[in-house]
This record gives sequence, structure tokens and C-alpha cells, in this order.
Amino acid sequence: MRASSRFTFWIKGAQALALAVAVCFSLGATEPNSRFVDLNHRLMCTCGCAEILGECNHVGCPNSTGELNELRAGIAKGLSDKEILDTFVAKYGAVVLAAPTTHGFDLVAWIAPFAVFAAALLGTILLVRRWSVGKTQSEAPASDPAMDALRDKIRRETE
Repeated sequence: MRASSRFTFWIKGAQALALAVAVCFSLGATEPNSRFVDLNHRLMCTCGCAEILGECNHVGCPNSTGELNELRAGIAKGLSDKEILDTFVAKYGAVVLAAPTTHGFDLVAWIAPFAVFAAALLGTILLVRRWSVGKTQSEAPASDPAMDALRDKIRRETE
């Protein structure tokens, strides 16, 4: 085999492997169980434990079983993901969502961390530049004859 045909062989093999992996991962994506798992990880338990609904693990949780049953019922009715989430928000409030929405004031929750990080980075850069510019532009201190004499005396005595 020539080098170019070997290269083509490996490229075709890599493409076939990538396609096989994509098909394997997408096979279970339409199952009701995988949809159930996806949705219960997008909701919070309302008992106050601050856990994802599907992972609420404290013993005797008064809310998680009922909420999971509501979620199963919504999926069984054929409601879309958005309709199910809207139903939960209407019943329990926006705190039931595990992540804030990207509309209205909730958008601040997505933007604020990046804005604060950018402002802190900019402030740090400006502070470091100011410190470094101040060091390079400072003039050498004027020599004091008394200090020069003292330095000479110290050098003579320590030599």
C-alpha cells in the first residue's frame, strides 16, 4: 500500500468509528426512561434539601416521590419537556428549576459570574501595570552625603 492510500484507509476507519459511536449513544435517547432521567435532573426537590429531584436521598422525603410520580404522569400523557417544566414551575414556582432560565432577570444569573470575573481580571491587570510602571519610572533617590559616608565606613570595617 502506498502512504496516501494508508492515510485514506485510516481516515475512513476513523469516520466509521465516529459514526458507530454516535449511533450507539443516540439509540437510547428517545426512550421514556432516559427522558425521565433527563427531566428529573433538570428539576429540584422542593423539600428544602437543595438536591436534584432525581437524586434526593434523604430518608422519608415527603416530596420527591410525589414529584417523580407527577413527572412520570406528564411523560405518559405525552407532554413535551417544556410543558412538563412549565407545569412544575406553575405549581411549585421557579425555584423548582435546577438552572435559571435564559429569559428576563434570570439572564443575570448566567452573565454575572462572567462579568465579575472579567472585571476582576481587568482590575488585576491594571493594578499590576500601575505597580510595574511606577517602578520603572521612579527616579533614583538623591544621594545623601551623610549616608554615603556611613556606607563607606561600613564597607571599610567589613572588608
